[in-house]
Amino acid sequence: MENILNNKTGKPQAAVIGGVTLNLSRPDATQPEWIGQEEVLKQILACWLVVGEKDLPLAPRIVGMPGIGKTTLAMVAALKRKQPLFIFQCTADTRPEDLLVTPVLAESGKISYHASPPVSAMITGGICILDEGNRMNEKSWASLAPLLDHRRYVESIIAGIQIHAHDEFRSCVTMNRDESTFEIPDYILSRLQPTLPLSMPDYQDEMAILQYHLPFAENDLMQMTVDFLQKSHQLDLDFSPRDGLHILQYAMKRLSQDHTHPLSKDAVWQEAVSRVLGEDALDLDGLASRKNRALGSDRLPMGLGDFFFEDDSPLHPDRD
Repeated sequence: MENILNNKTGKPQAAVIGGVTLNLSRPDATQPEWIGQEEVLKQILACWLVVGEKDLPLAPRIVGMPGIGKTTLAMVAALKRKQPLFIFQCTADTRPEDLLVTPVLAESGKISYHASPPVSAMITGGICILDEGNRMNEKSWASLAPLLDHRRYVESIIAGIQIHAHDEFRSCVTMNRDESTFEIPDYILSRLQPTLPLSMPDYQDEMAILQYHLPFAENDLMQMTVDFLQKSHQLDLDFSPRDGLHILQYAMKRLSQDHTHPLSKDAVWQEAVSRVLGEDALDLDGLASRKNRALGSDRLPMGLGDFFFEDDSPLHPDRD
């Protein structure tokens, strides 16, 4: 790295590397808070420590269902280290140049080069969150392979330069547990270690999360929403605190909409659930039962074993 250029505020705006000027992305400026599950926050911070001369920071992957706060957790960890934070949203059509350096045609007709959030974090000694990493294809992941091991650099074919990471550069990846994702190759997964699972919050944490984000929400609606979410967690349904926030927001807006014909809170809350999650969500037990049947958890009658063994036979293949 040859030079970092600053504006009047003292924040880096561009860097010159190998004779090429890179315009840097702006860091994220939000200030989120984390509620509950303190242990996983400590685990992320531990991954980013360097405990010896030859030690290197780890690039953990935070996994869990959508809407439970994986990105917020990583953002709070970055804030605790007081480093610039850069977030890159991974998608199915992300290209290697999107991850590294993108050429842009300026008004003057010249080509200018823009550093992605990951590369900007590398240059400035910041922290990069690769959000929803398993939505990204293998070709794009391959461009980050040398960054995620002992080499700690990337190569931009477009700009014709090799960019080495600052000593303070740190990274992590969030990944959703759902079916609309790519299968990440093993050589990449072996670099994204350790795996830090984030679970659904317990009752007290979920209540605190909703109260923090929606302090104006009425207590009885808040109570109904938390009870609903907790039951859905017990039934292994994929409804998250984010869903609860949307239910409460819609319900409160509907209640404040027309004071001349007030709606009952129960009716408004049920309407909110059906509009946010669908009619099926009004019957959690039925929804869980249908989900289990779809996953094949119910044994079909008259399978092959039924022809040879009685139901109570210890030799029946469907008996535990």
